[in-house]
Amino acid sequence: MAEALKLGVAGLGTVGASLMRILAERRESLATTCGRPIEVVAVTARSRGKDRGISLDGAKWFDDAVSLAREADIDVFVELMGGAEDPAYSAVKAALARGLHVVTANKALLAAHGMELAALAEENGALLNYEAAVAGGIPVIKAIRESMTGNTISRVYGIMNGTCNYILTRMEKEGLTFEACLKEAQRLGYAEADPTFDIEGNDTAHKLAILTSLAFGTAIAPDDIYLEGISNISIEDIQAAADLGYRIKLLGVAQRTESGIEQRVHPTMVPQNSVIAQVDGVTNAVAIEADILGELLMVGPGAGGNATASAVLGDIADIAKSRPGAQRVPAFGQPTSALRPYRRAQIQNHEGGYFIRLKVQDRTGVFASIATAMARNEISLESIMQHSKQPTDEQAQTIILVTHATHEEQVRKAVSAIRGEGYLVGEPQVIRIERPKDN
Repeated sequence: MAEALKLGVAGLGTVGASLMRILAERRESLATTCGRPIEVVAVTARSRGKDRGISLDGAKWFDDAVSLAREADIDVFVELMGGAEDPAYSAVKAALARGLHVVTANKALLAAHGMELAALAEENGALLNYEAAVAGGIPVIKAIRESMTGNTISRVYGIMNGTCNYILTRMEKEGLTFEACLKEAQRLGYAEADPTFDIEGNDTAHKLAILTSLAFGTAIAPDDIYLEGISNISIEDIQAAADLGYRIKLLGVAQRTESGIEQRVHPTMVPQNSVIAQVDGVTNAVAIEADILGELLMVGPGAGGNATASAVLGDIADIAKSRPGAQRVPAFGQPTSALRPYRRAQIQNHEGGYFIRLKVQDRTGVFASIATAMARNEISLESIMQHSKQPTDEQAQTIILVTHATHEEQVRKAVSAIRGEGYLVGEPQVIRIERPKDN
């Protein structure tokens, strides 16, 4: 049997501890499967004395990740600390500069520095593997980077944040407010004390930027993503969507258009009978549409110690099975020099259906005014209905519009015109409608 693959693990939190436990419990079977033993010989974390329920026997302790990456006698640097900047950034750079393979679960690091790190890996003959960075235990990176070679991908979309999906699911199934669901998600550990990164869509955006690069052969462009979170989704929106035959999900969507690559993260109404609408709770789902394969949908746990550690271990096993001199798979499917500059599509040109909720004063002429604003902007309506009536200082009513396929720019102009008429009560709600190919 070949010599052991020696790992240095930086970060012993939930994922790191799960990885260490799995490696210890399945040591013999992994050695048989991979053709060589896998050993953790160096570790680092914030606290040396913390009881993590795992054994660190035989692993040398380093006080910081950069020292481990520079000095440890290892073959693979496993980065599980998180964060776009130091210490993760400097540690991964140091490891790649030595020609060490790197396995990471850090989507923020890749979104911010992925091109630089991929180029450094290529220069030094190292692998940069990151399956766990997107959709937890779902093997979407390998599917796009290796299994779908030869396919031309037209669209990638999905539910990529378990926190948001949990909140929206609870709102729908139990009639709870956004605030109540968020509080429960925090209690259960699904949401951080400061949940902004999740609920405002940033986490999904980082993952989408990585998938976009893989799917379309472009440089990563996390700052060119149209971004909306779920904090303004009300129980009224959830109920109206259900009445119309839809469910609301936070989707990340990337697709080819005539004007460039469109990347967007926002609440989306999907038909109740679509497969992606059935994905509930903290589960993730990623769909890939391609010319040869058609549509591939992968569903599974998007977070958690075991799910993420499983993806990390898969990357480690791939390295263990590889042999010196074998051709390396570039981090983003092709050499960084071959990746095209990202060309952002004009979001105003996005075409699709829209859900528009307007709370208006109950007075003569309002319906006619709304219909006129839509007609002037060449928006065809699939349906228009009064959804509820609530007493306020004046009688108010909620009007729900569902449009046929139209352009974003036209919707914005129509809503702006309606806002200027003076009969709106509060802010209008606009949610895009996404119809998967199976509908």
